[in-house]
Amino acid sequence: MSEPFIHETAIVDDGATIGAGSRIWHWVHVCPGAVIGSGCSLGQNVFVGNRVAIGDNVKIQNNVSVYDNVTLEDDVFCGPSMVFTNVYNPRSAVVRKDEYRDTVVRRGATFGANCTIVCGVTVGEHAFIGAGAVVNRDVPAHALVVGVPGRQIGWMSAHGEQLDLPVTGSGRCECTHTGDTYVLEDGAIKRITS
Repeated sequence: MSEPFIHETAIVDDGATIGAGSRIWHWVHVCPGAVIGSGCSLGQNVFVGNRVAIGDNVKIQNNVSVYDNVTLEDDVFCGPSMVFTNVYNPRSAVVRKDEYRDTVVRRGATFGANCTIVCGVTVGEHAFIGAGAVVNRDVPAHALVVGVPGRQIGWMSAHGEQLDLPVTGSGRCECTHTGDTYVLEDGAIKRITS
């Protein structure tokens, strides 16, 4: 893989780690402690804090700030202007940097445009957060979450298609694109690859 591309308007502070083949576009700021994997794309006006870990092949669209204590695993997609937070109860006059809450985003999760992720949650593998949703609790793997506050309305395949399964109970279906089978039992999805 090639060296990372860093646009001339971007600011990448000394000490930041950027993996091979990653692309850092216009007016991005990457702080010195940030670790960014290979094959990532950071769109215009993205901010990446010091205590941030970003895996491989992560796509972060324009106007997204990834603040301290956020971890994005491989293959995460962050839609335009979506929001991460790291302080649960901010006040301008009260310093709470020692109260940052960790947010962990598992492999393959997707965030729609303008959604908000309240700090301290874990978003499961291949979960799908709809545009404009506000997530204030943990999200199971493969869950489809929409609304304010966010609520689960279904399940998504790793390919990004809604699965024909009930939100609760049990069931079994196949992804028409990949042939993978998804089994729902006890509120959790098990994926059987074809």
